[in-house]
Amino acid sequence: MVWKATTKMEQKVEFIHEWLTQKYTITELCRSFNISRPTAYKLISRYEKMGLSGLIEQKRAPINHPNRTDHKVEKSILKLKGKHMLWGAKKIRILLFKQYPEELIPSVATVHNILFKNGLVKPQKRSRRVKPVFPIFDPKKCNDVWSADYKGKFLIGNKIYCHPLTIADSKSRFLFTA
Repeated sequence: MVWKATTKMEQKVEFIHEWLTQKYTITELCRSFNISRPTAYKLISRYEKMGLSGLIEQKRAPINHPNRTDHKVEKSILKLKGKHMLWGAKKIRILLFKQYPEELIPSVATVHNILFKNGLVKPQKRSRRVKPVFPIFDPKKCNDVWSADYKGKFLIGNKIYCHPLTIADSKSRFLFTA
C-alpha cells in the first residue's frame, strides 16, 4: 500500500473542506489534523476574508521597521561616499549633521553597515609584522658587552623581599652575579 504524502496547503484545503461540511466540531477537526484551536480559527478567518488564497503561507518578515534609516539619509550617505571615496563612516556621519536634524542621523555603525551593504567598504590591509633580527647585538669577543636584567621583587619565606639582579657576559653567557 502506498502512503499518500500531503503538503501543508493540501492539508489546509482539506481542513477547510471538512469545516464547511459542518459534520465535525472545531475540536474534533483540530484533533484529527493535529493542530491547535487558535491555528484553526486563524485558518478559518483567513479563508472567510480572502478565500483559498488566504491559506497560502505568508511572509513573516515585517513590512516596515520603526528604526529603519530614512531613505533620504541613506541616499545622501551614498552620495557623500561617491564624492569622497576615501572617507569613512565617522566623517560622513559628521557631515550629515549639516543636512538633517540630529534624530534622523544614524550611528557610525549604521552608516558603516549602509556603506557595506552597497559595496562601498574595502577591507583594511593587514599590517605585516616586522620579523625580529636575532641577536640584537652580536659582540665579537668576551667582555665587549655585558647585560643586566632586573627580575622584579618577590617575598622569600622569612618575610624579606628579594630583588634579584642578573649580570652576564653577552658573548660567553657567563653569569657574573645573580
